[in-house]
Amino acid sequence: MRTVLAIGGHIGDMDLTAGPTLAKLALEGTRTIILACTYGERGHPRLSPDEYRVQKVREGEEFAAGIGAEFRVLDYSDGFLPADDEAANQIADIIRTEKPDTIITHWTKSIHRDHEHAATLAERARFLASLPVDSPLGRHSVATFLHADNWEDAEGFDPDVYVPIPEEAFQRWSAAIQGQAFARGETYGFRYIDYYTAMMSARGCLAGVERACGFARGGSSKFELAGP
Repeated sequence: MRTVLAIGGHIGDMDLTAGPTLAKLALEGTRTIILACTYGERGHPRLSPDEYRVQKVREGEEFAAGIGAEFRVLDYSDGFLPADDEAANQIADIIRTEKPDTIITHWTKSIHRDHEHAATLAERARFLASLPVDSPLGRHSVATFLHADNWEDAEGFDPDVYVPIPEEAFQRWSAAIQGQAFARGETYGFRYIDYYTAMMSARGCLAGVERACGFARGGSSKFELAGP
């Protein structure tokens, strides 16, 4: 079975950007895992960070279940994700254990430091996991490394891969993402769901299909993002 690991800076990042693609892959029989590097708990105008953290974890779990994915979150706080080898090794151990064929993460430039650090950590973890180190988990090389299309990570982003999103996958994503408070616009007021729904239509125009998600290939990466 193929495995895809989507690594986001906060709970909800990959749900919005890679979620439709993960829903499509899950329907095709691919194992999909969403890994959030922080809780993303500091953005709610009415809830304390402790209260919102509990809600965010629940939302992440429910979204993943809704599209047929698995959910993980590292124990880092929103805004304080380090870009060091300790964090990278945590992700590398997940890569060694789960053996993904593909990693999806943020673009390397963003208005959010946690997004940039997540991209750095994902690339470093991919390298560390491939090394013949003294680990009971062994080593694992990831062939495909992709950057997701995120309006907050737009500087220099130029997609060169388009993944068609069929109706069933879109409907699964659309229903599941409604459970995320920030995606509904309750935190910053930005219409995230409308934006990413419109973006799928725009990318679909470029790909010659009704809807598509765009990705940029990372260095030393071949494109393999399809079901068995």
